[in-house]
Amino acid sequence: MSQSPHAHAPCGDVAVMPPAPRPSAWAGVALIAVSASAFGAMAIFARAAAASGADIFAMLLFRFFVAAILLLAWCRLQRVRFPSRRQALGIALMGGIGYVGQSLCYFGALQYAQASLVALLLYLYPVFVTILAAIFLHERLTPVTLGALVLCSLGTALTVGGGQGQPLGMALAVAAALIYSGYIVIGARLTRGVDARATATLVCLAATVSFGGMAAVRAMQGRSLQWPEAAGGWAALAAIAVCSTVVAILTFFAGLQRLGAGRASMLSTLEPVVTVCLAAMLLGETLTAAQLGGGVLILAGVVWLSARGAAATP
Repeated sequence: MSQSPHAHAPCGDVAVMPPAPRPSAWAGVALIAVSASAFGAMAIFARAAAASGADIFAMLLFRFFVAAILLLAWCRLQRVRFPSRRQALGIALMGGIGYVGQSLCYFGALQYAQASLVALLLYLYPVFVTILAAIFLHERLTPVTLGALVLCSLGTALTVGGGQGQPLGMALAVAAALIYSGYIVIGARLTRGVDARATATLVCLAATVSFGGMAAVRAMQGRSLQWPEAAGGWAALAAIAVCSTVVAILTFFAGLQRLGAGRASMLSTLEPVVTVCLAAMLLGETLTAAQLGGGVLILAGVVWLSARGAAATP
């Protein structure tokens, strides 16, 4: 890992200016920014698709089906090696259950709460991951971790108590963060030694199968999928699949290779900021002062936690 850009070496009484970041580091920053922006825009696209008549199951089936096809093609072009059948089955189960549950909670939360509020609550997951990793992976809880937990807890209390948004929407957003945290912690064991692109492809394939099964069951019950009624809704669905899934995943992994996990996760806190800004500009959403303050505390806790992780990354 290259030297921190903030480091400098004394030379007599004159401090030497820190070296400029390597081009690969700048490219990594740009890639993570693109990924976070693409993920952050998903809530806006989902609102547009829902306004055009699409239901949650149609949105998610379309998202993962298109993403799986595109990722399979990409892996073939890049000659990505897939894991053994046993490991692939474990990853598929992780995606077909964990990621499907997280997606249902997240998209469901958007039906009952502001997109900006859902995005802020979802971003509790880095702290949840740290706690679960301490419990199940025996990772040490440091004073920094506990401090970040306090900040995020206070932020959540302010954000949830700020008013706008039905309790069900807020509960689903927190549930999405919890499920996603468990998915990450379990995935840390199941995906060891597996190419991240292969993991993403297997997860999307498994999610497609899960949502396809749900759609079939709903159809037998006389509840068919509801698709968009206008071209704008289909464009929003395509944007969810291509921009907020495929592009977001590939740019994140590319940035991760250049920056490391700590820095990449810290820069990913741009995601809820993008959602809040886009929701204000395109959906006319406004957050109360308490919610804004809570969001700042949540992001501060996540950035603090990620910054320490970046410093500790070898």
